[in-house]
Amino acid sequence: MDDTDSEDELPPGWEERSTKDGWVYYASHDEMKTQWEHPKTGKKKRCAGDLPYGWEQETDEKGQIVYVDHINKRTTYFDPRQAFTVEDVVVKPKRYDGNTAALEILQGRDFSDKVILITGGNSGIGFETARSFALHGAHVILACRNLSRASKAVSLIQQEWHKARVEAMMCDLASLRSVREFAESYKAKKLPLHILVCNAGVCTQPWSLTEDGLESTFQSCHLGHFLLVQCLQEVLRRSAPARVVVVSSESHRFTDLLDSCAKVDLDLLSPQKKDYWSMLAYNRAKLCNILFSNELHHRLSPHGVTSNAVHPGNMMYTSIHRSWWLMTFIFSLARPFTKSMVGDKTSLK
Repeated sequence: MDDTDSEDELPPGWEERSTKDGWVYYASHDEMKTQWEHPKTGKKKRCAGDLPYGWEQETDEKGQIVYVDHINKRTTYFDPRQAFTVEDVVVKPKRYDGNTAALEILQGRDFSDKVILITGGNSGIGFETARSFALHGAHVILACRNLSRASKAVSLIQQEWHKARVEAMMCDLASLRSVREFAESYKAKKLPLHILVCNAGVCTQPWSLTEDGLESTFQSCHLGHFLLVQCLQEVLRRSAPARVVVVSSESHRFTDLLDSCAKVDLDLLSPQKKDYWSMLAYNRAKLCNILFSNELHHRLSPHGVTSNAVHPGNMMYTSIHRSWWLMTFIFSLARPFTKSMVGDKTSLK
């Protein structure tokens, strides 16, 4: 009689191993043989899903498969997925909710053949998005106005995974000249563009005009992205299937762009100082984001380029509110009760 009541426990002299593609086999050191079936149950198994976060499969100098744990800095011949082997291939669809982080959503996806451009990727939502894509193999480009902070963000991601393909480029959305120069520099790289994430933005800024003579919140949150997409439109079309993701906000509901005659009032987009309120300027820019994304999808989807506007979550604690102490205080109070980012602790403020 066996000395264990576990049918999955191997008899003495047997070892469980796995192939490169995840199928489990069994090796008998006494009989010097291998087989696919479990020596006690007769069942075949495979490793469930992909390697855990931080693990990578490599081959040593003898040609044997090894598993590298980059987080704990260790190497083993044991496939960590063997702790979660399954007997069938039926996988239930996973459900996501307000607590789901970007890394969980991308789990199991391979983006090694994708080039992804993210504006404002050095902090907050942009950084977590860049980090998650880069750790899943994508070539990620951070388009930022502050190259020093962007380079720090690149370094943080590469510290997590030395093979991460991530780089920083200069792009100041508050300068139409800078946006055009960035677009030309990007096109000179001869890279495709599969995903463009229009993420960068400002909020609760004091009134100011850009070098183009436009109100800064409107230009940074909307017009700069509008121009960027126009400049890179042909690259997106050549890279189809491609997509544009515009980070908007639920606050777009709390404004409109119409005057008393129900006509669009363009003066509301770039108001004079006497008519300026920072939150209202932000809300209008976010409404423009959605209108732009909808029309962009209508025009480019026949060419294989989709566009979606997204609301990232209410009161997410990022550095976007840093310009006004009152908003920072309100966000701090709400922080324990609202959605947070896994990357929040590492993002650059």
